[in-house]
Parts: sequence; C-alpha cells; structure tokens
Amino acid sequence: MSGPLRPDLAIIAGHVAPGSRVLDVGCGDGTLLAALRDRQGCDARGMEIDAHNVAECVAKGLSVIQGDADKDLAFYPDDCVDYAILSQTLQTTHRPDKVLDELLRIGRRAFVSFPNFAHWRVRLSLLWDGRMPVTRLLPIAWYATPNIHHMTVTDFRSLAAEKGARVEQAWFLGGDREIGSTAANLRAEHAIFLLSR
Repeated sequence: MSGPLRPDLAIIAGHVAPGSRVLDVGCGDGTLLAALRDRQGCDARGMEIDAHNVAECVAKGLSVIQGDADKDLAFYPDDCVDYAILSQTLQTTHRPDKVLDELLRIGRRAFVSFPNFAHWRVRLSLLWDGRMPVTRLLPIAWYATPNIHHMTVTDFRSLAAEKGARVEQAWFLGGDREIGSTAANLRAEHAIFLLSR
C-alpha cells in the first residue's frame, strides 16, 4: 500500500474514477500510480524520463516505461486512457503547448498541476531582492532548476483556451492546503486543472 500523497496528487487521486485507465506522465517514483492502483483499482501506467525512478517504480510492481514527454507521447493512440496526468512536469518540458496537445489527444481528460510563478512571494522576491526566488516549494536555484518555462495560473488558462480545452475543474494550493479561486494568480503557490476537449 502506498503512503500519504503530496497535496496536488491527493486532489488528483480523489477525482480519478475508480477502475479508470490512467497514464501518469512524469510519474517520478510512482507514488500516485501506486495509490491509484492499490486504492482505486485503476489500470495505472506511467512514463518517466529518469532511469532511477523507472527502476524504483518497476521494483514496486508498477507498469512504467522510460520516456520523454516532449517526444514519446506521440506513440500513444488517441483516447487510449481515461485520464492523462502531468503533475509538476509541464514547466520542465521544452514545448508545453505541444505536450498539452498530446495529453488531450491521449486522454479523454487530462490533469495538469504546476507551480504558479505569479504567487505573491515570487513577485515579492523579484521586486525586493531582484532575484529568482528560492522557496520551500521552489527549492532549487535558477541555474539548477528543471523548470524551464515559468508559467502562471493566468498563462495556463490562456493556453488551455488557445488549445480549445475545457476547464472542468481547478484547484489551488497555498502551501499544503487548498484555497479558494479568488485571486488565485496572486495567492496560489500551485494549481491543478482538470481539462477535456
């Protein structure tokens, strides 16, 4: 049985229908996959770029392949899963717009979670110190971070609209707790969106 989930993963897991077919892209160590398989009886599969994480997932009995979201999603057929999940990964891809297209092609629905770079602490750090922030939720210095596209809640909403995606639901986190949607672009540290075509 898997352990406690990170807050964004707990929200996603809580909204995946039991027994669904799921592809978790950038699945990391497989924590969400294991929860979906063990707690909800999902046919949960993953793709992960890091070989160490893939080996860790396979050791847990998870169905995970090594792959790159920027290149390898093209090999999946249309509507092959009920949910395509991309948690804390979109900002690390080379072409987030193309990856979003692929998620919405592969899955009937897509969950996307990401750090909000318009959060007030990030803005304050830039204003006050003139430096890219290092915070509890963004703990890596700018020169070593895997985050190559710094997006905001407003940026993501615009991208989803441009792609013709429908936002079914959105959740916002301040620290580890869920907050309301009012002024989410300023108040949310992380965002989770459930999209469909």
